[in-house]
Amino acid sequence: MDAAFTEEQDEIRRTLRTLLRERCGPDEVKTAVHAAPGYDEALWRQLARTLGLPGLALPAAYGGVGCGVTELALACEETGRVLLPSPLLPTAVFAAPLVAALGTEEQRAELLPRIAEGALTAALAVPGRALPEALGLVGARDGARNGVWDGAQAGSWAGGGRAGGVQARPDRDEGTGWRLYGQVEQVLGGHSAELLLVAARAGGYARGRTLLFLVPAEADGLVRTRLTALDATRPQARVELRDVPAELLGVDGGGSGDEVVEALAAVGTAAAAVLAAEAVGAAAAALARTVDYVRAREQFGRPIGSFQAVKHRLADVYVAVQAARSAAYYAAWAAAQGGGAENTEAAVAGGLALAQALEAQRTAAAEAVQLHGGIGFTWEHEAHLYFKRAASDELLFGPVHRLRARAAEREGLFGAADRAPYGGHDGRGGNDVHGGRDANGGRDAQAVQGAHAGQGRHDGPDGPDGPDGPRKAVAV
Repeated sequence: MDAAFTEEQDEIRRTLRTLLRERCGPDEVKTAVHAAPGYDEALWRQLARTLGLPGLALPAAYGGVGCGVTELALACEETGRVLLPSPLLPTAVFAAPLVAALGTEEQRAELLPRIAEGALTAALAVPGRALPEALGLVGARDGARNGVWDGAQAGSWAGGGRAGGVQARPDRDEGTGWRLYGQVEQVLGGHSAELLLVAARAGGYARGRTLLFLVPAEADGLVRTRLTALDATRPQARVELRDVPAELLGVDGGGSGDEVVEALAAVGTAAAAVLAAEAVGAAAAALARTVDYVRAREQFGRPIGSFQAVKHRLADVYVAVQAARSAAYYAAWAAAQGGGAENTEAAVAGGLALAQALEAQRTAAAEAVQLHGGIGFTWEHEAHLYFKRAASDELLFGPVHRLRARAAEREGLFGAADRAPYGGHDGRGGNDVHGGRDANGGRDAQAVQGAHAGQGRHDGPDGPDGPDGPRKAVAV
């Protein structure tokens, strides 16, 4: 890995930071989120026209800039720094790569150039609030088979049959096309996107498969409602599909839908690195604002930043932010090496980087509120914007312990008996293998290590005294 950025990458970062500093201050952010689309349309057009931001990672053959995940991560670090409300994440990070990976040549030629020039915004609609599961960031709630998520299991989040979600059936009246019926909650940018990529189950309950469908905003039977979100800079919507006509993304080979699941996992690998960089940008900005405040705010005739307790707290935040930034850059580099869903190193690095960045963002935002004192608790101050972003990101893309558990599973650190929903053991909802239990329902590292050191016993089949023999304790 070459840790030095190229002149082009530095220029992307520099240009974007300068533009956003001029056009996207806290007051502009608060104004933009109350607009009908949830963002400043004029600023979005400027970013698309001058920097090609929506098409930064798209091939030049389709009107994109031709860069990769690293450049997109650097750009999102700057947008995260100012909490830019924009359709960049749902359009360029989620939807566009799926169109490029699964779409037919006609679909790519029609959609990708419009996305690249900023003329078309898109959103990914995943039923059941299961976006991190669909992208492979966290493990499925129904467990795994030998650590490998097959198409039927991995696509179960899309519902279908008795599970609800969104169902797809061939349009018998028209003879071609599909019809969708169902409801999707918490679709990022879904209320204003001009194109929806909807994940739905086709083929009934017994032989169901997950497919992606293109639904234009003006489709008959489509109802979209903007929701009141915790983080207003990430607008969300409820999407209702009432016998909506849709176009299949790509070609239906009649198989199990594995190609869709693999494409979503590949997109998730890149998205994890981008989201980690964005969280690092927000954490760094919260830290910088806090440092500026404690330098100016005085108590007892001296700046509060001169007190040792305040220095220690800010030093801890600085270390967390720098460590998360390094992890995010490495994850972006690993994702840029290609390999798709089979790139295990990139998938593991992305999940761990995202977990570390979300923790750093949470810590920086919490300390910003605390060290700003009474003013930090008011909605009028910008500190609450970063606090809401930190809390919202963990709800949307985490939680942190599930991100790390999924990375550990990908790396093969746990035995088959450890792979259970929510980090539990043998499906018992988080019971510890050796009697210990952490705050998230997973295994307590000290209890595990103590048991292997002879400080505890477990006589089950997987314990040190069971027939499977001792296993290595791993603290994730």
